[in-house]
Amino acid sequence: MNENILIQNKQSWDTMADSWSGSTALPEYGCLIPTEEELGLFPDLSEKKVLDIGCGSGHSLKWCGDKGASELWGLDLSSKQIDIARQFLCDNNYEAKLFNSPMEVSCGLPAEYFDVVYSIYAIGWTVDLETTFHNVASYLKKDGVFIFSWDHPLMHCLEANDNSLMFKESYLMEEDFSYAQRGNPVTIKNRKLSTYINSLAEAGFLVERLVEETDRQVMEMSAPFQEGYYTPYKAKNFPLSFIIKARKL
Repeated sequence: MNENILIQNKQSWDTMADSWSGSTALPEYGCLIPTEEELGLFPDLSEKKVLDIGCGSGHSLKWCGDKGASELWGLDLSSKQIDIARQFLCDNNYEAKLFNSPMEVSCGLPAEYFDVVYSIYAIGWTVDLETTFHNVASYLKKDGVFIFSWDHPLMHCLEANDNSLMFKESYLMEEDFSYAQRGNPVTIKNRKLSTYINSLAEAGFLVERLVEETDRQVMEMSAPFQEGYYTPYKAKNFPLSFIIKARKL
């Protein structure tokens, strides 16, 4: 596990947490992709115990509470995000058990306890995917559901330039890369889809569904060439995000 990356990313997320409050939260899975309302990946949450990996500002946990979940638990690397989530949930009359910890570390979450574990655009921040998936498996009951979303691996490989899409890097290269996010240094790792699926299998999961789609409204709209990271032009040509639903065997 790369402790230096975890320290850097924590410091950066503590700095910019306020600016991300409420962003990319259920029922949304990501930018320009179908929502949970369209996909129906979650089971009935009535009286279910749920855990959010990378809970951010707590908006996804509130969504789960509104759907009838009996217990709300969250985990986040950023202490600032945890503070924001705790206050937001309290303001909305929800009590949650929140842990400030990297997802790669066993932090005292109960074993074989949760019905559903999910991660909305956070799982890709892990510096150790295999350990993270094994941790998630340990938290879930048998037949428990794990759902997560993240940037599609092609996003790191393709760029819009000169009115066309061009490969800038190999899809096959799985390396750490650093960049500035809202002025703060962060480091993540690009991974192939097969890496996510094989790592899930090794952790004892059965993949039930892989979603690589663009929102229907985007596909039906006119989307002229446009530079940028998340753009309708890109989304009409390849998926910007992916979602996986898996079940613990």
